[in-house]
Amino acid sequence: MTLARFAAFAAPAPALALAVLGAGPSTAEAPQASIAGDWKTEDGKSVIRLYPCGDAFCGRIQRFLVAEPAGGARDTKNPDADKRDRKLKGLRIFWDLAPDGDDFEGRGYSPEDGRYFRAQVKREGAKLRVRGCVAVFCKTQVWTKA
Repeated sequence: MTLARFAAFAAPAPALALAVLGAGPSTAEAPQASIAGDWKTEDGKSVIRLYPCGDAFCGRIQRFLVAEPAGGARDTKNPDADKRDRKLKGLRIFWDLAPDGDDFEGRGYSPEDGRYFRAQVKREGAKLRVRGCVAVFCKTQVWTKA
């Protein structure tokens, strides 16, 4: 291949590279707000800590804001009988919360009724919108920064 032919072949490459680079995410986009931290649940009964775990976020019951029964609150409504005696304080109730657009999506567990659900979490300033869905039934709560 002659130098002239090589130059003619290679000339479009910078334009193509610029086009490909221009198709990526804009650096002017606002970064996604972190969901990490301690969040007070809507009912005011507990504080949930959301923290990075692997490439996603997890959440656990950090503390209770109401009195626990003697010996600590237990996971009595868990569908797995072997887990019904485990303590709720420190229990992981969210996992695999991965960024998906403006929110985080993953899995959750509600010890209040022993149900696992699809979770969607979105930071809105000092509030966190938490949505849980089982089949087609969904419930949304708004948590505040603790």
